[in-house]
Amino acid sequence: MNMERRCILLVAPLAFALVNWLPSEVAAADLQEAKVTQVVQEVKVLPADGAARPAAVNETVHQGNAVQTGTQSRSELTFKDETITRLGEKTIFNVGGGGRTIDVGSGQFLLYVPKKAGGAKVKMGAVTAAITGTTVLGNVAPSGIVEFTVLEGTACIHLDRVGQYLLVSEGQKVAYDPIAMRLENPVDVDLQQQLSSPLITGFRQLPSAPLINAAIQNQHRATAAMANGDLDRAVRAAGAASLESATPDQFLQAFSSVLVRYPQAEICSFVAAAARARPDLADRIAVAAVTGMRPVRGYSKDYKQPVGKQISCDVVECVVRAAMAANPPMADQIINAVAQAAPMLRDCLPEPCFPTNAFAPPYIISPINPANFVPPPVSPEQPPTTSNGG
Repeated sequence: MNMERRCILLVAPLAFALVNWLPSEVAAADLQEAKVTQVVQEVKVLPADGAARPAAVNETVHQGNAVQTGTQSRSELTFKDETITRLGEKTIFNVGGGGRTIDVGSGQFLLYVPKKAGGAKVKMGAVTAAITGTTVLGNVAPSGIVEFTVLEGTACIHLDRVGQYLLVSEGQKVAYDPIAMRLENPVDVDLQQQLSSPLITGFRQLPSAPLINAAIQNQHRATAAMANGDLDRAVRAAGAASLESATPDQFLQAFSSVLVRYPQAEICSFVAAAARARPDLADRIAVAAVTGMRPVRGYSKDYKQPVGKQISCDVVECVVRAAMAANPPMADQIINAVAQAAPMLRDCLPEPCFPTNAFAPPYIISPINPANFVPPPVSPEQPPTTSNGG
């Protein structure tokens, strides 16, 4: 049967993009085996070619084996590169997936990947997350529902079957609904409440605890930035009735007037609050914040900046990610806007999660309508003819 291709298949490029989101200097062998560093109640090792046995602290679980926890049971595994995986009750965890991939078959888990360790991918049923220097909580329910929360850092989430991608920032949770077959947009969560998870309270302190505490402080500052009314008063002074009704120029004028009062350590929180108030202006808010701080030192050999106005790449990246978290579909636009406004910052900008919360166009094959079908010419000298001979 004659068939035609109506859309280019983009699954392979999208998969390549997810791999590219991770650093290239990865040591895949670091995640091929793990040491059991804590056992609470019933924890078993499931060998690939043998009977299940109780797990013991300090034993090494090799690639191809799995770890399973029972009711009200927990366990912790530590890999060679200090990556930590904690398992909640009724969880199955497969050790040593392809490359730096961690496979959670079902249940609750916490994953900590050290910064500069090469990143990792965690597979949760139909969903895969790429993380680099991040701490996350997750749950894979028997129903297929997946919940994924970022405690610090960022993650690029990929829905394997349809090629949907989106960026999830610290303090956000995303869910996968197997009925709708899509990832929902990220929602904000209270990080302080997340610390009550048994996967945190029932274990030693995480190496990333200072980073999680910093993320909690950022949340508090963002809330305070809106509660104190500075931005709202500045918007009214600019002639607007409210934050929501302000024109872009009124809002950005007010934002810039308040920005200069904030110490550098709190600017990222202020950007997060402003971008959440007006997500439609997230790109312009990021540009106003970055250019308002005059960032140049360390980004361009030829550019000089006034003493006392230097900022680090970490601050720039935090500002951009805060804007992206407020409006995930605008992530690429935010990065491009900052890059155009301050070209010397290109090396400081985070990698986009490509494409941001969008589906890959499906590969559709449909029969050709005979009424519209024109057969190819037999030779260059013989043009095509219509089916009715006319």
